[in-house]
Amino acid sequence: MTENTSTTKKERNDLPDRPPVITVMGHIDHGKSQLLDHIRHTNVVEGESGGITQHISAYEVVHESKEHGTKKITFLDTPGHEAFQAVRAHGAQVADIAILVVAADEGVKPQTKEALETIKAAGIPYIVALNKIDRPEASTERTKMSLSEHEIYIEEYGGDVPCVPISAKTGEGLDVLLDMILLVAELEELKGDPEDDPTGVIIESNVDQRKGVSATLIIKNGTIETGNFIVAGDAYAPIRIMEDFVGKKIPQASFSMPVRIVGFNKPPAVGSTFQIVKNKKEAEALVKENVTERKQASTEMATGEKKEIVFPLIIRADVQGCLEAIKHEFNKIESDLVEIKIVSEGVGSISESDVKMVAGNDHSTILGFRTPIDAGVSDVAERMNVEIETFDVIYKLTEWLGEKIKEITPLQEIDEELGQAKILKNFSRSKNKQVLGGKVTEGKLTKGDRIKILRRGENVGRGRILELQSQKIKTNEVHEDSEFGTMLETKEDVSSGDTLVAFKTVEK
Repeated sequence: MTENTSTTKKERNDLPDRPPVITVMGHIDHGKSQLLDHIRHTNVVEGESGGITQHISAYEVVHESKEHGTKKITFLDTPGHEAFQAVRAHGAQVADIAILVVAADEGVKPQTKEALETIKAAGIPYIVALNKIDRPEASTERTKMSLSEHEIYIEEYGGDVPCVPISAKTGEGLDVLLDMILLVAELEELKGDPEDDPTGVIIESNVDQRKGVSATLIIKNGTIETGNFIVAGDAYAPIRIMEDFVGKKIPQASFSMPVRIVGFNKPPAVGSTFQIVKNKKEAEALVKENVTERKQASTEMATGEKKEIVFPLIIRADVQGCLEAIKHEFNKIESDLVEIKIVSEGVGSISESDVKMVAGNDHSTILGFRTPIDAGVSDVAERMNVEIETFDVIYKLTEWLGEKIKEITPLQEIDEELGQAKILKNFSRSKNKQVLGGKVTEGKLTKGDRIKILRRGENVGRGRILELQSQKIKTNEVHEDSEFGTMLETKEDVSSGDTLVAFKTVEK
């Protein structure tokens, strides 16, 4: 027994080091994309709408270090806009180490704090990259103080978080940053077993008009080879075409490698884990098992009263990650009267079948995000009274949706309070008319006002002010702190101590 334990321990120590998987996070314009551009010598920003990285991608780089030798590092390029919190969260779950980019000329911003919360929730170590030190207005000391004020305690100030000043523009400090990544990875003792069962996470999926459905994934352990099948949730694919991050076809791939597999039956969900099986029969059985487990785990949310307006939507995006981000944005929109009902969602172009799917419903809309509309579909949509809206920047879609919800929300009748009065005495009653004396405690009462009658805070009836007197002189209104007499029309017996609340009903 002891011998087997020792052998196991020895085998574990003999396992090769696994290249670290890095996620880069931070505020929207603090230089994350520029940092990755400089590291991998490509340009993401110019090809992205609005200057915002809106897809997850993964890249391998090789860094030569005097202390660590030549090592590989895998970078995840996670979106920077706040709308992509859900996508960023997936990035942190698959990553080993995070880089929190903070601009030296601005310090900690709202999305910096949001990114930090995501990193802490993932339980991974992180490095602060103090970017834009080349700018005249940059102040590293002021920014470091800003970090400590937000509970980011860097090593220089007695904490345990490494902080590396850099310029993503000039490249200053990037070698030091990469050295620091390798040092942290060494301390984390990242190991991989090439002979273990392959495991990992889907980080992107999309539909290519020529190739079909493909997915990008990060392998966390084991080795994937062509000839097997991959299963992720309710999606599966034969591993016939496997590409590395530059698009080169490869026969196998091992831990920490980003690879793209083509040929899925449907786009797998971003963030889902995958398993490898030998054949299609095993793949289909595993998909069925995954679907059953998901149904058992899910519970129906209590919806309460049915909402007045149903807003049927079809969502089409270019990649699965964007689709997840859009749905995340939908969760922020609250309406008591309008229910957003997603009829269909998926990646790919907007087709005629999409239009026909929602035609005939009030407010039917198809939302496209960075995806084309098939030829002739716009004409069909116009004939069938289906609205098609396309966007290429997430916050513009969110703004449009918020305005649309306001537009279709039916007006509600709301009682606006005008004033309150305390009843001091009931002088007389004749059928539905009562003569009362009281004092205005808030606002004013006006002849003709509708009123609510409150007794010990409870609404016991309603009525209308027929006449008002102030100092025994008839008047049209009485104001706060004024004593008054009134003739009230109501079926309720009003007593001293009751409160009259004057109100008007408005539509909002």
